[in-house]
Amino acid sequence: MWHERPPERAMTRPARLAVGVVSAGRVGSVLGAALARAGHTVVAASGVSEASVRRAERMLPGVPLLPPDEVARRADLVLLALPDDTLAPMTAGLAKAGAFRAGQIVVHTSGAHGVSVLAPATELGALPLALHPVMTFAGRSEDLERMASCSVGVTAAEGDEAGWNVGEALTVEMGAEPVRIPEAARPRYHAALAHGANHLVTLVADCAELLREGGVANAERLLAPLLSAALDNVLRHGDRALTGPVARGDTGTVATHLRVLAEQAPDVAPTYATLARRTVARATGAGLLGAGAAAEITELLDNGRENP
Repeated sequence: MWHERPPERAMTRPARLAVGVVSAGRVGSVLGAALARAGHTVVAASGVSEASVRRAERMLPGVPLLPPDEVARRADLVLLALPDDTLAPMTAGLAKAGAFRAGQIVVHTSGAHGVSVLAPATELGALPLALHPVMTFAGRSEDLERMASCSVGVTAAEGDEAGWNVGEALTVEMGAEPVRIPEAARPRYHAALAHGANHLVTLVADCAELLREGGVANAERLLAPLLSAALDNVLRHGDRALTGPVARGDTGTVATHLRVLAEQAPDVAPTYATLARRTVARATGAGLLGAGAAAEITELLDNGRENP
């Protein structure tokens, strides 16, 4: 049975659903709780580790913990919140065990995969969806509030407009903003997110460590306003937000950085040089850095790489 949303954003959405969560990790427990808050019923979840059991008790109180195949059999909507490399074998195993049926909605939360990984369920008549929340979760109640500022990458089968609508409606019900990601774009989409989020953590951690090892106290407090402003500026203004010695063409300062890092932080020096090269390219493309200055800095970076 289908209902219409208000005219400003009309879309179809599923009626109240029995939800099964496989498994109750940080993402699964939060999305299960978000679906329950939207009026669906979480009928079962799977969880083996002690952390998963405690998380399920906290986020999905009263929900029985069962083996994955039993969870799937009880559900109208099967939520597969699994690691990327586990998703395909688990889907195949559940299909072989007869845990999927026609009319079910089978959703996974992996950013790396589209819906083709759910082929064993699709072949049995299930509706396949990929709903990837673009957010990091701790598996706690505050994560439910984070859903309000979160986007979800939605993928359905090509040409299946009803499937796309169901994925978008479920996302809206959980309080998030749906963004359509075509199947073919999924690997690039996930690479972009991992490059930004994961490598940002590495970059900031390296920066804080450099400061601490140089005797600077309260490194995180020092960095927070600078990095927050940089992030806000690039999201608002793109490459025009670039500042610093590379974008200004200050070759002498860049040379000093390369020397100090080579001497005192050799593990960080190659990362600095690689990112400086990308900054040269982006600053040049944005018209912030002239061709002559770009050539000088590039030559310096190349020489620094060859003769550290």
